Amino acid sequence: MKFSVIIRTYNESRYLPQLLQALRSQTVRPQELDIIVVDSGSNDATIEIATGAGCKLMHIDKHEFSFGRSLNRGCNAAKGDVLVFVSGHCVPASNQWLQELSRPLASGEAAFSYGRQEGGAETKFSEHQLFEKYFPAKSITRLNQFFCNNANAALLRQVWERYRFDEELTGLEDMELARRLVDAGMKIAYVPTASVFHHHHESWSQVKRRYERESLALHKVMPSVHVNLADALRYFIAGVLGDWAKATSQRQFLRRASEIVAFRFCQFSGVWRGHNMHQPKSREMKERYFYPH
Repeated sequence: MKFSVIIRTYNESRYLPQLLQALRSQTVRPQELDIIVVDSGSNDATIEIATGAGCKLMHIDKHEFSFGRSLNRGCNAAKGDVLVFVSGHCVPASNQWLQELSRPLASGEAAFSYGRQEGGAETKFSEHQLFEKYFPAKSITRLNQFFCNNANAALLRQVWERYRFDEELTGLEDMELARRLVDAGMKIAYVPTASVFHHHHESWSQVKRRYERESLALHKVMPSVHVNLADALRYFIAGVLGDWAKATSQRQFLRRASEIVAFRFCQFSGVWRGHNMHQPKSREMKERYFYPH
């Protein structure tokens, strides 16, 4: 079995060397692994790091960019039987990561798998709580069958060739694809033993914009779900109080209290705004709102 690892990048020089080193240390033979970097306009050392490591480098221009389109472009260039997706700021936690992540695909258990995500040392406190909720150390029963996240995921190439990622969504292209696969009778697998450290270093406006674009995309993935202002306020209060309680139990309240309020405000104000963007967006407006700068 041959693996193609597809990495989307935009100014990822901070963690890309660690990611590439971790990929080279996986327990697969070098000839079974090829690495493709799809870059969307980095102006740091990302390009030099990728080319210096022997990765196949592809570019996607700003006017073409969407998360699904960049993934499809990487998949088109891939040679592997298994397409592996990992964020440029994620680092596998062990040299068994690739084997574990692809195990449900190799066994025929699933067509699409995703692994655990853990926060890094500088990850915001509330984001640690989200990682624990959605990517626990043990398998859990999901609220829906098509939850997944391609910051750490694997997909059978033959499945991608038939279904591909939606190139028009502003986010959640992974869940949208997974929904179609589940509707077609296929399964999605969560692999807690295939863990990565997911490092976010976002400004507050970037946090808000991330949740905004994901919530806008959720209208297509789960059209029955709508978050109104009362919902957003209730989730914000519950999130803050829950995080404050957790921070208190860890003796971090004074250090984390204001950060928690800021994160949860950006999260749920973004969620509310995204769910209420019903008017059509022009290409210019979509780029201004959602292009990952």
